[in-house]
Amino acid sequence: MKYINPAQQVTNNEEIKQVMEVVLSGKFSGGNKTKEFEKKIQKFTGNRKAILCNSGSSANLLAISALKSQFNIPDGAEVVTTAAGFPTTLNPIIQNNLTPVLIDVELGSYVPTLDAIKEAITDNTRIIFLAHTLGNPFPVKDLQEFCREKSIHIVEDCCDALGSRHAGKLVGNFGIAGTYSFYPAHHISTGEGGAVVTNNPLFASRVTSFRDWGRHCWCEPGEDNTCGKRFDWEYDDLPYGFDHKYVYSEIGYNMKMSDLHAALGVAQIEKLQVFCDKRRSNHRKILHGLYDMGAREYFILPEPSQNSDPSWFGFCVTLRDNVGFSRRDVVMKFHELGIGTRQLFGGNLAKQPAYKNTEFVVSGDLKNSDKIMTDTFWFGCHPAMGDSEIWRVLDAFSWVSKL
Repeated sequence: MKYINPAQQVTNNEEIKQVMEVVLSGKFSGGNKTKEFEKKIQKFTGNRKAILCNSGSSANLLAISALKSQFNIPDGAEVVTTAAGFPTTLNPIIQNNLTPVLIDVELGSYVPTLDAIKEAITDNTRIIFLAHTLGNPFPVKDLQEFCREKSIHIVEDCCDALGSRHAGKLVGNFGIAGTYSFYPAHHISTGEGGAVVTNNPLFASRVTSFRDWGRHCWCEPGEDNTCGKRFDWEYDDLPYGFDHKYVYSEIGYNMKMSDLHAALGVAQIEKLQVFCDKRRSNHRKILHGLYDMGAREYFILPEPSQNSDPSWFGFCVTLRDNVGFSRRDVVMKFHELGIGTRQLFGGNLAKQPAYKNTEFVVSGDLKNSDKIMTDTFWFGCHPAMGDSEIWRVLDAFSWVSKL
């Protein structure tokens, strides 16, 4: 019996062809495929700029680091985010000496309400950094105008949400930046990879600098003298004519994507719309099947956030109170039946060992995040699943109803 992975990439000979072109070219770092993939990401998402990097986690770090630098956001300024989620949405806040303000999410949608976000905002709030959890958008359109009036920046973590729409518009277009992941579990895969997208050219330059060691120079790798005065720049503490390629204006990283990884993306993005449609279809079939068998008696089933069209990353359920069995009972049975599951990432991150000595501000209570910690899990609805896999999932739930 074939194991049903909670997430799985779908590839064919086109990926092999694209990668072999890079191998035969002998240029493995950033090159033609990187530029081509960036343009395709820009076209699909509708953003003016896409800056490729080596992971979605790096994309999050680059976005927050560049934002803090460009707008001179002081240490200690507050960033509103959720307690329930993946750690690399929270980590860049801490790594940039900013203060996380943790809010709760709603069960079923797994994103916060607009009221919960607004209640967390103070005079010290400078950024709202939230994820479209499992592809389900948070109320970013309604938040947009509110934040504009208060000069608060929105960064959308779209790592689970490539192709999701809110108010008819693709996510990643509402704030100053959106971030994406191309890890094998996500909507398209480059093996390892990510991107920051933005419609702000100055911000894009800042992100690129942080990605490329903190360089002041904007030449592509392997290129020289794009500015036309490589040896004619003047800086206070550097000798006249110091090579512009080795002038650093930020404390940055090396987080570039290789051409080998980008080649996979060039092939994958051509299939992206088909992948998104299949995810929606699979999610809908599973949901209708669970409705028909009365699973709502035992589980809180997923629901799209208001005014949204998610490109679902996974199918998430939460045990209702006092059902007589535990999440462990269910997931162990699923694994026995060859169906992989995952928890909703770190649950309430404030209770994870890594953050034991981290100072948080908590807005409201985190009761749903605590319940997610004990009672929530998700499984696949990815394009590699067909009707036979969906029937196996539904059959597993029929077993649960007999507990």
